[in-house]
Amino acid sequence: MQFLSDNAAPVHPRLWEAMRAADATDAPYDGDALSARLDDAMGALFGSECAVLWVATGTAANCLALGPMCPPHGGVVCHREAHIEMDEGGAPGFYLHGAKLLLADGEHAKITPEGIAAVIDPIRDDVHQVQPHAISITQASEYGCCYRPDELAAIGELAKQRGLKLHMDGARFGNAAAFLGEGAASAAGVGHVDALSFGFVKNGGMNAEAVVFFDPELADEARYRRKRAGHLQSKGRYLAAQVLAMLDGDLWLENAAAANEAARALGGAAGERLLHPVEANEVFLRCTAGEREALRTKGFGFYDWGADAARFVSAWNADQQAARQLADAIADL
Repeated sequence: MQFLSDNAAPVHPRLWEAMRAADATDAPYDGDALSARLDDAMGALFGSECAVLWVATGTAANCLALGPMCPPHGGVVCHREAHIEMDEGGAPGFYLHGAKLLLADGEHAKITPEGIAAVIDPIRDDVHQVQPHAISITQASEYGCCYRPDELAAIGELAKQRGLKLHMDGARFGNAAAFLGEGAASAAGVGHVDALSFGFVKNGGMNAEAVVFFDPELADEARYRRKRAGHLQSKGRYLAAQVLAMLDGDLWLENAAAANEAARALGGAAGERLLHPVEANEVFLRCTAGEREALRTKGFGFYDWGADAARFVSAWNADQQAARQLADAIADL
């Protein structure tokens, strides 16, 4: 009864079928027929012109999205607990050739226009200080909380006023969209966001993520950066096949909704133990070492989150009965 990570979940059977169907001779790199369909498929989903690049990891997706937005001497504003700051091993600085992350505060790992302004307003407009060039937000956030459309619009308006590009890390974008229930375009802030790292690996994929550029001109440079970074796979059709299979019939949304359902069961049993609202597929609880041991003794797997907390993550293949059993065990604490 594992709630360690959605990365631990298996690949959805329909993606194996799609990769098997793609197992035929075709043009290499991104010149194949499946890769050629990505722009139109994403354009139909988001109702907007876009250019799409597949990559194998979320870290690569974030860095290749941010690369064309920020020069080596510039900075990217993000939450101080954002994945690009805490969990990507310095990759943004590496891929952006030294660009700096400018760290903002915000409740539930979300940033606001006020929080962004607090970071960039004190920066002098001279060569002695790193100038901001982009903002990166996470949908859903590192604590599983979602930006509403009005919040995205407000950040987008600030970015426009300040001449900054806006990136969305959507490693769990499907979970956010399933929670918000207002469509992909609304959850992605289309019209405000310049690029989205659309995550599939945590949602039933094997090794395919999509960088969706709503500003297609940014994709022109990103293609060169992808090659230079070693992420232009010679048999890219297998990655494209996964992305297209996830979009087909909104499998990405169906998978995310199933994960969210299991997380809601845990959140509903947690009461005052909850550290953050449960809006996606992550649940953070106050939990002593003894209580964590008691849950593990009953067969539940999860991660400690500091000295007095625990994190539970449900996946697309969540066993709803196991989730109910864990919810009961949490309530019994």
